[in-house]
Amino acid sequence: MVQTTVEARQQLLDTLAEATDAIGVAVVALGAAYEQLDDSHADELEQKLFRPAQLAFGRAKRTHTDFAGRHGLATRRFETPSAGLQSIGAKGFIDNAVAAVGRADTTLASLQDSLLPVEVGDPELRASLAELRDLVGSFSGGARELVRTIGR
Repeated sequence: MVQTTVEARQQLLDTLAEATDAIGVAVVALGAAYEQLDDSHADELEQKLFRPAQLAFGRAKRTHTDFAGRHGLATRRFETPSAGLQSIGAKGFIDNAVAAVGRADTTLASLQDSLLPVEVGDPELRASLAELRDLVGSFSGGARELVRTIGR
């Protein structure tokens, strides 16, 4: 099947939205974890995980909106998902955030590895995808480090 440029751009935008949604899940999960931690661990979570995830979420939403605007495609609102049951605890929320960021990173990597950003994208989009990958790339290491110290 041969895709038109508009269809390919829409596919790229939809894939970017999927990654953005996953990062949004991570941000919400980290917010829920923050509420369950003592002040010291909460500050560490905010610095090492929440701020980078929130920055990535904002950048992903902006990339989505900017790309759609440059190519006359419809944008969408990114809804705030539910954090889930409080009973999973801070470690559970952090694990959920790590899994969500992992999904986002895999989606972004697949998008970068495809030819779509080159064929129908633009330099701004390719730069934004690389920046997003950098923002989410070290997330799991920081999370492992934090989880090791919780409960001590």
